[in-house]
Amino acid sequence: MTDGLDLGEDRSLLLLDDDEPFLKRLAKAMEKRGFDVELAETVAAGKAIATARPPAYAVCDLRLEDGNGLDVVEVLREKRPDCRIVVLTGYGAIATAVAAVKIGATDYLAKPADATDITNALLARDDTLPPPPENPMSADRVRWEHIQRVYELCDRNVSETARRLNMHRRTLQRILAKRSPR
Repeated sequence: MTDGLDLGEDRSLLLLDDDEPFLKRLAKAMEKRGFDVELAETVAAGKAIATARPPAYAVCDLRLEDGNGLDVVEVLREKRPDCRIVVLTGYGAIATAVAAVKIGATDYLAKPADATDITNALLARDDTLPPPPENPMSADRVRWEHIQRVYELCDRNVSETARRLNMHRRTLQRILAKRSPR
């Protein structure tokens, strides 16, 4: 069953993510849409698949335990220039998005992205934009993600993070102590 999607002759799809529950859920959803899915949880495994059996489609997480998903994007681009690649990340940042697209990603989605968003991004042609996500992140969530990212980049140093974000250290501590907004 392909839900009327035009996947073309080659339906091979590489899913690269180190979040095993997410990877398995996404794999099931993409198989239901007609893709022939192959899974990888590390950069090394992703590169091996990209080299041995370059897929027509790929979804690569950016941050993996053994490195950066952009390394796999480079191998895919080299081995199969027509591969449609979507880069996923929990750390949405414009600089990273630009780097992903420059290296050869077709699109870039921030987690949590669902199978429909990913499929739309994989199948969108260069001259058309995929439809907007059904459940985009709230402005509060985007702000929280940005603060978390800067905090991580500052090696979890609250004072340095507060200085870079131009906010009071105690305000930042209160934000970091709260749960993430929906």
